[in-house]
Amino acid sequence: RYFKGGEIDSDSIANADALIIRTRTNCNRDLLNNSDVKSIFTATIGEDHIDKDYCKERGIEIYNAAGCNSMGVVQYVITSLFALKSQRRKDLLSKKIGIIGAGNVGEGVARIAEYFGFGVMRCDPPLESIGNNNIEYYDAARLLKECDIITMHVPLDKTTLNMCSGHFFQDMRDGAIFINTARGEIVDEMALIRESERLGAIVIDVWRDEPGINQKLLNIADIATPHIAGYSIEGKINATVKSVRNFALHYNITPLKEFSLSPPSGSPLNFRYNPGLDMYDNLNNLFQSFFRLNDESRKLKQEPAMFENLRSGYIYRPEFTRELLNMASDIIINNYKNQLYVYGIGYKTDSGEGSLHGEDSTADLIF
Repeated sequence: RYFKGGEIDSDSIANADALIIRTRTNCNRDLLNNSDVKSIFTATIGEDHIDKDYCKERGIEIYNAAGCNSMGVVQYVITSLFALKSQRRKDLLSKKIGIIGAGNVGEGVARIAEYFGFGVMRCDPPLESIGNNNIEYYDAARLLKECDIITMHVPLDKTTLNMCSGHFFQDMRDGAIFINTARGEIVDEMALIRESERLGAIVIDVWRDEPGINQKLLNIADIATPHIAGYSIEGKINATVKSVRNFALHYNITPLKEFSLSPPSGSPLNFRYNPGLDMYDNLNNLFQSFFRLNDESRKLKQEPAMFENLRSGYIYRPEFTRELLNMASDIIINNYKNQLYVYGIGYKTDSGEGSLHGEDSTADLIF
């Protein structure tokens, strides 16, 4: 039986064995107490709309779609940085990014950021405890002290609730950029507002008390969007595929265990290099040809009461493609063609071409 997320209630699921949901369905005691539900499949990365303690008590199994829209969020973060550069006219590629939460999304941001030549520092105590010989992790205090950009990619739980509070923002470097695409509840919004004048820029996609967002924070945010960072075509398809496969695994439905969907064929890259613009403006125009982030921010700032409509009516966008990333490489390499060091991508000199990372391409890292 199909219901819109907000229409699912205790009566409608009384005889259900399983729920397949997104974030609009709050799975708590009130919803589940008189039902037969024994499994929940959420087509999302996060699980904060599910009362996991209650489900454990009831023996209800939970499956999520880990990593389903990670590339969409990566796209949002990278696009926002080049949009800020275009607005603020400040140097960018020499900056250091601090990634707090280095799971599927955070690691994706790290790889693309490193590809574009940013310095990257990762903070993720759970992953650090597991150990990874190829990745170095740092504590949050060091990231706040040393990084010019802080981007949040942690799940919402008891350990991350309000983790970005007064001391957090006070410890950030003067002029640093703060980006939150994780969950609104990890941020003390009033503390962020108080410290905002010290910061270089604020990018907010997720808010406390959505859809009733904080008007003061909206006004001071350089980029503000209605929780759509992960709203890519590929992300939605991945979430569907993972949920169907999880369902098939749980109920041993063999024909569905390899269920797949193909994204629609993409449109040609609608971008023309402008030699009259600098490298950053060309990169910003390139990224915004795929994702008109500035337009989405403008819409929310003009009509904050339309938050829910803007989110539910958002037209899913295509993610980064190999063609786009290769074009970005060409723009940067061309800009530094007479220099040996090309921000970690490669170089061209009069004697030929080379790569600072051997033969591996960006596409191999992210696709």
